[in-house]
Amino acid sequence: MEITKANLNGILVIKPSVFEDSRGYFAETYHAARYREVGIDVDFVQDNVSVSKKNTLRGLHFQIPPKGQGKLCQVLKGSVLDVAVDIRSGSPTFGKYFSIELSDSNHLQLFIPQGFAHGFAVLSEEVIFHYKCTDFYSKQHERSIRFDDPKLGINWGVQNPIVSEKDLNAPLFKDIDMGLNY
Repeated sequence: MEITKANLNGILVIKPSVFEDSRGYFAETYHAARYREVGIDVDFVQDNVSVSKKNTLRGLHFQIPPKGQGKLCQVLKGSVLDVAVDIRSGSPTFGKYFSIELSDSNHLQLFIPQGFAHGFAVLSEEVIFHYKCTDFYSKQHERSIRFDDPKLGINWGVQNPIVSEKDLNAPLFKDIDMGLNY
């Protein structure tokens, strides 16, 4: 397993060990003790799978305290541009984002701690996106930020994205509650 720290404090890119042969491959995608050793010392309580078609854009989503979520993301089939935006007021990278392509061929994972909004855009014909969460989904604590906010300036890598009504009506970054303490 290889770990790379991203340009935003707390974000980690993980390259699991992959063992390939003529039958296919085997990869250990999570081992609590090993992940703890590299700084991912959290308890995951919920796993989610999202299946989406090309040009779908989901995000930017987050949950506010006390139900903030950290996520460990990976693609099981296809490819996405995965994006995390720092929403921790007082952070030196507040309002900045990190993006990376996750795919079934590069096997990369992205660890996103609490205090980040998260979204992804589907680059392949179809994607199966899997993520582990550090807290349960809570509709009451769920929030979002407009994916096309000009202040954030995210290049999602898709034209004419397919976006939910909820995500189209999300507030701009400047309008989210900046008193979020993570």
